[in-house]
Amino acid sequence: MKRRDLIRGSVLVGAAAALRPSLAAAQNVAQQPSELTPAQSGVDASKDLAAPGWKPLFLDEHQNETLIVLSDLIIPATDTPGAKEALANRYIDLVLSAETPETQRTFLNSLGYVDGESMRRFKAAFRYLSREDQDILLHGLAYPRIGGGWAGDTGAVADPGHGHFEALKGRIMSAYYSSQIGEKELGWDGAFAHGPYQGCEHPEGDHK
Repeated sequence: MKRRDLIRGSVLVGAAAALRPSLAAAQNVAQQPSELTPAQSGVDASKDLAAPGWKPLFLDEHQNETLIVLSDLIIPATDTPGAKEALANRYIDLVLSAETPETQRTFLNSLGYVDGESMRRFKAAFRYLSREDQDILLHGLAYPRIGGGWAGDTGAVADPGHGHFEALKGRIMSAYYSSQIGEKELGWDGAFAHGPYQGCEHPEGDHK
């Protein structure tokens, strides 16, 4: 199976975990007193994310460019657009700008780990490596090293690189499948619901 097929297959299993940071941010917004949500007020954040003059709210230039490269490697374009075309980096930046400092540090630590490994192995930051070397490095992070590799090895230790890779992949998957491009990959026909949502009108306890 190709990398995108594997990711698409795992998104339904891992969606809850991958979306947890975004959902937490959304819940914090929902708790703030407001008569209308931004969407109900006519705010379309996707237009801001796609604006020609877009600039990161949280990431610096190097971090943003590194994230673009990572997203393109993890969900590349095939016969349909990939995470780069879906502007996954911009969505992630927007969500991170509203996250807690601890969550922001955790993400930057994962991003920094990739650069650190790149410098250690190839003497250059990840975004400047050849596509082949980028693939080699990510392949090493995607599959955890377990002890000496022998069956039944009880000296196995957790591979921190794998944890950082999984965290970054989860963010990118969440951003991609939250976009219109990603939703269409999952089967969305592009139609939006119209009109206000009508809740249950039965009296409490009477739903016959």
